[in-house]
Amino acid sequence: MIRQIFAGAAILLLFSACQQQQQKPVDDIDRKITELLSKMTLEEKVGQMNQYTGFYDLTGPAPSEGNAKNKYEHIKQGLVGSMLNVRGVENVRKMQQLAVDSSRLGIPMIFGFDVIHGHKTLSPIPLAESASWDLQAIEKSARVAAIEASAEGLNWTFAPMVDVSHDPRWGRVMEGAGEDPFLGSKIAIARVKGFQGDDLSADNTIAACAKHWAGYGFVEGGRDYNTVDVSSTTLYNVIFPPFKAAVEEANVRTFMNAFNIINGVPSTGNSFLLRDVLKGDWDFTGFVVSDWSSGAEMINHGYARDLEQVAELAANAGSDMDMESYAYVLHLVDVVKAGKVKESVVDDAVRRILRVKYELGLFDDPYRYCSEEREKKEIYSPDHLAAALDMAKKSIVLLKNENGLLPLSKTQKKLAIIGTLANDKNSPLGNWRMAGDENTAVSVLEGLEKYNADLKYAEGVKLVTGPEAFATELEINTTDRSKFAEAINLAKQSEVVVMVLGENGLQTGEARSRADLGLPGLQEELLEAVYKVNPNIVLVLMNGRPLTIEWAHNHIPAIVEAWQLGTETGNALAQVLFGDYNPSGKLPMTFPRSSAHIPVYYNHFNTGRPGPKTEVFWPHYMDESYIPLYPFGFGLSYSTFEYSGLEVHEVEPGKFEVTVQVSNVSAVDGEEVVQLYIRDRVASIVRPVKELKGFEKRMIKAGETIAVSFVLTQKELGFYNGEGKFLAEPGDFDLWVGPSSAEGLHTSFELK
Repeated sequence: MIRQIFAGAAILLLFSACQQQQQKPVDDIDRKITELLSKMTLEEKVGQMNQYTGFYDLTGPAPSEGNAKNKYEHIKQGLVGSMLNVRGVENVRKMQQLAVDSSRLGIPMIFGFDVIHGHKTLSPIPLAESASWDLQAIEKSARVAAIEASAEGLNWTFAPMVDVSHDPRWGRVMEGAGEDPFLGSKIAIARVKGFQGDDLSADNTIAACAKHWAGYGFVEGGRDYNTVDVSSTTLYNVIFPPFKAAVEEANVRTFMNAFNIINGVPSTGNSFLLRDVLKGDWDFTGFVVSDWSSGAEMINHGYARDLEQVAELAANAGSDMDMESYAYVLHLVDVVKAGKVKESVVDDAVRRILRVKYELGLFDDPYRYCSEEREKKEIYSPDHLAAALDMAKKSIVLLKNENGLLPLSKTQKKLAIIGTLANDKNSPLGNWRMAGDENTAVSVLEGLEKYNADLKYAEGVKLVTGPEAFATELEINTTDRSKFAEAINLAKQSEVVVMVLGENGLQTGEARSRADLGLPGLQEELLEAVYKVNPNIVLVLMNGRPLTIEWAHNHIPAIVEAWQLGTETGNALAQVLFGDYNPSGKLPMTFPRSSAHIPVYYNHFNTGRPGPKTEVFWPHYMDESYIPLYPFGFGLSYSTFEYSGLEVHEVEPGKFEVTVQVSNVSAVDGEEVVQLYIRDRVASIVRPVKELKGFEKRMIKAGETIAVSFVLTQKELGFYNGEGKFLAEPGDFDLWVGPSSAEGLHTSFELK
């Protein structure tokens, strides 16, 4: 059982944490922090734990009344440690100057922003990037984002989101790496390293933030902000690994709390998560920030009676910085004076925050990120656009290609393009592009026209009829078929039809949960109508989550998963559709046949009655197949690959080398993601039917055979029990190597 969590226990835990801190070697930053802390009043310490969002136009006069005036005065008084949503060199410099020049101690603020998949130059949404299985490209994408964000004065991003999720109804799957903890861990490391670089004090790196700690991807029903109730084995084996990897292998400098509860306790007040695991077991030295008002939301959860108790519970639990709850700035001083929170708790939080500021170089130069020259040079630079294009091409997944319909001929006559998303320059940017400029994507139509100037376009059907503001529920068209006839007529006159269908760019992301994952609105009706007059269709999906497209899978000869690819969308798709780039993406999430299949994931448990069976008594559906439409790790290529010669050798006790031969038996050079899965047949806790434990993305020339090798150790073969103890138990293991979680050569071995 997970240790029982009580708010009061956090005080006792703190003394142990402080003793550990004292026992560590004192470095130069520690000495500086200790000296600074000795000069700070309690009010100034609490101020470092307070974060505000931008609140006034910095080119105008200072606020003279209301809450904005209070925030303005708080900065001058040294009562604000961080700002978010303030960007641009001029704005950041003015706000920083207010803190440095006006406050008593001149402590600089740290400036945070949601830099999720690029800053100005936008890469594909994170789920799409994850489909590349290309860790170097993902790291470079984050590096480009950091360069541009830091050029606008920012030094902290609220990314990467490393939540594992089994539910594509949850809109924020677009922001993560999918359903698998192993792949998610590798991508978490790549993104953190990309943001933070080799030297956090460099003016072109930014502090990363692993979020949301923890379990946010397991919200019930896929509804954002909803309840989470998971077992301790799920926590340790599925939810925790990407966070742990971010700490231990990438030195991520900040964490963000989740909105949900874990074991009945809101994450922001959860000492088990914050003190026992993160700051205790994992020895995390950075700081933890709440999510937007997640502290105050503990009142709605029924865990805190008011903001004063929020301050007490959150601080004692180990939440170091309060984002827009006002609990700390309004109440924490009084709570400390009342003896409900020890000042040493505050000191520990402030020490962590100051450490990251020192590591960023802000004490050496508060304006090191405020270079007008860099701002002009780095935004939308040619190198960044080239990196975004490369990332976009690698993110595309070929789901179906009957009769070699793709790639299209560059001399193709009578080519029709249908779908409002094909001529959209905004939706391809996806959600969470806070600094992105509207309508700056290369549209699919623009990209294809560079290859074929004779193509014809028809809108077919409007997807969205209402406003497209971030905070507004999208109004999906379910009645207007006025442009069907034009599209159907064009299809009749064409040899090949490319239909671009899917989701509006704001249909996924935070608060964008969906109950039905079919093509929104009238799009499938249009697809079926076009199919009746011309079945020679290439379906291009533009979406931020797995969709249920069983009709299309059964009828449409070629299907391309294009996600939302960012700034270079049209150029990337054109290169794939016309064969200048051979698609190599693999799915990071399973595609269900219908929403009734959800939650759906490849690494499920076998149950006591596995199937299929001839009798009725096994876990299946009576009205449709239980097998997913497209499995995790699936993706086709214009090349054809064959696997052979799988071997496993124990090279030393507990260490195994796995080798396999992969041949490209086609006439087209291509990249293949070779995937290794295992199953622990019998263990002290039930293990999944398959678990990804290795992958290699390799270019294989036409007619070439290469050897791919993997190493398995107890780290890959073990697991965590419900108390968080890591075990590598002797016994028999199954092993598969192949192109997806559903295919591959099979063998077995024994861990003695």
